[in-house]
Amino acid sequence: MSEEKQPQLDDEAALYVISVAAELSGLHPQTLRQYDRLGLVSPNRTEGRNRRYSLRDIASLRMVQRLVGEGINHAGVKRIIELETAMANMAIEVAQLRIEVDALISENPPKSLKNQKKREVIMYEEEN
Repeated sequence: MSEEKQPQLDDEAALYVISVAAELSGLHPQTLRQYDRLGLVSPNRTEGRNRRYSLRDIASLRMVQRLVGEGINHAGVKRIIELETAMANMAIEVAQLRIEVDALISENPPKSLKNQKKREVIMYEEEN
């Protein structure tokens, strides 16, 4: 018996028209348009310039709405998104650098430090 593999959904695939994205995110389509204009969530566009949202976009819409609900203004939300994106990019870069360093260390193991002769410490007492 062969097992059928179910296709995995791509979080980045721009599949959803604005009405479906609005329903999935629990927001009004006009709110989605506003968030796009403000640069908070930028869906892909078809050749006819229609918005197409991915699952990642819908998750972002929910996060934006949660932050706005907590009292953060749109400029603050945009800054949070920028910082989180920068942090994620840096985490990826650090992981790549760790892989490179591990490879370099395995190719060139560090030389053990020579045992240095312990030096005697001489203490002088001050005369009063």
